[in-house]
Amino acid sequence: MGAWALLLPLLMATAQAQVCSVNNTIFEVQENTNQSGPLADIYVPAGQQVTLGQSSTPYAFRIQGTQLFLNVTPDYEENTMLQAHLECRSGDTVVTQLRVLVFVLDINDNAPQFPFENKAKNISEDTKVNTIVIPETELEAQDLDKDDILFYALQEVTPGASNFFSLVGTNLPALRLDQPLDFYSWQKMTFQLLVRDTQEENAEPSHRAAATLDLHVWPADLRPPWFLPCGYSDPYVCINAEYHGAVPLGHKLPAPLVLRPGPVRAVDGDQGISQRILYSIMQGQDGTFAIDADSGNLTMTRSVPSPKTFTLLVKGEQADRARYSVTRVTIEARNAFGSLPYFPKSRYYGRVARGSGAGVEVKDATAPSLPLRIWAQDPDFPDINSAITYRITNNTNFRMDGETMLTTVLLADETVFYAEVEANNTVTTDTATTVVEIQVLEWEKPSPTGPSGPPETPTSPEAGGTTRPSSSTTLEAPRPSGPSQGPSMTSSGGGTGPHPPSSTTLRSLASSTPGGPPSVGTSTFLPSASPSGGSTQTLKPGTSQPMPPGPSRTPQTSALRPVAQVLLRKSSGSPAPQL
Repeated sequence: MGAWALLLPLLMATAQAQVCSVNNTIFEVQENTNQSGPLADIYVPAGQQVTLGQSSTPYAFRIQGTQLFLNVTPDYEENTMLQAHLECRSGDTVVTQLRVLVFVLDINDNAPQFPFENKAKNISEDTKVNTIVIPETELEAQDLDKDDILFYALQEVTPGASNFFSLVGTNLPALRLDQPLDFYSWQKMTFQLLVRDTQEENAEPSHRAAATLDLHVWPADLRPPWFLPCGYSDPYVCINAEYHGAVPLGHKLPAPLVLRPGPVRAVDGDQGISQRILYSIMQGQDGTFAIDADSGNLTMTRSVPSPKTFTLLVKGEQADRARYSVTRVTIEARNAFGSLPYFPKSRYYGRVARGSGAGVEVKDATAPSLPLRIWAQDPDFPDINSAITYRITNNTNFRMDGETMLTTVLLADETVFYAEVEANNTVTTDTATTVVEIQVLEWEKPSPTGPSGPPETPTSPEAGGTTRPSSSTTLEAPRPSGPSQGPSMTSSGGGTGPHPPSSTTLRSLASSTPGGPPSVGTSTFLPSASPSGGSTQTLKPGTSQPMPPGPSRTPQTSALRPVAQVLLRKSSGSPAPQL
């Protein structure tokens, strides 16, 4: 055995000398590393040649002489392992086959990527707190670096939005609702969703990515219809208005009833949904009154023979029948003795914002948050006479809607308008007139308190009148222009500017008795608003500023004396008196 032991190494060395070999067959190389030197040395016996076999990674290696070189810059994301298949041949005969494996080591060289740049999501306002509104699978980013752990953060763009939403965890980018939503205050919230591939922000190397989240709060059907104007309201509740009116005995009024505090009108309490409201009388109906299902206008179907008080329960129901509300309408039938109607004020002052379109309420200049009410009194009806209707006689820029005034056109310029309002008792045909001065001016509303602002309190005309059917009424939407139903009547006068038309003969103001109707006047001309829209008033022949006489019966010439004084002062160069 001793001789064989000495002979074995010699035989092995002789055998190795007849085949190819390499000094190492397994290597590890970091990706993105340029290997300029040889990867391995190849021993090739005399009379043999070494080549790359077909199973080698394409283009990854080359052989120069008896050295194996890496021919590419390794990229872990393309190949995690490169293989060189070496074949040693003697002529056409393959004598030896060798495999050299190069394992590519991953490094942090790729930035994470979101599958979106901007993602929009609709979220119902009645979503429960702690609900996952966007799951992790929709928000997670992808990183080609296999060992990277991604760290997420949510950064608000809309101030205060982070009070409502958060991520479940730093490494779990599911979006969770943290507090109840309110469509009226927050209709859209925007976030930046951030991700990086290192825990420490200042680590090197570190890669980041960002995407935008737009969260739209959708209204939910949470509130029933609201009868306007609300006695109290906030974004969640309304104390419904109750309505009242009065009719004369023995007469069937031809037009819809004028009521206080305004026409029977309800809107969907969910402003963003705005379901159409349908009206019906639930209780108290004996056939005397009917209600229009679409508009809510109350009309008489017959006269009332004796004094009586009607109490009607009116239902306003959403068109989808999901919710409804009920209010009370009280109508008193009482004796009328033919007293003349009269306006308690000789002039009313209103204002409207410049740029207002058609259907916008004229506000009370003394209380700009409230609509201007123009109403005539009747001694026979201490509170309201539903038989009295209203119209504007001389200015087509406005129209009456019950006891409130609405615009009919776009008011683009700052100016002053004058309009004569006529009250007509549809039973006795007696009339009374008054003047309204309307200023069109720049009017800044208070800034909203939230990103989209809380909703304004729903309003309705703070006066009698009727309303029109609407399929999508919003709480503050201007009412459409056009003929008003019920007691509102189309203006019979011409003129579209700030001056009453020259073709209209108007009455001047006479002296009035406190507590009673003004004295009767006669037709004259008074100073009109200046064309520039300022408050300076000049007398212009053929253009008149109406002044009301009150009830229209017999003329009284004493009202001409103030006008004569104005004319004399103007002709002599003296300033006209302030009216």
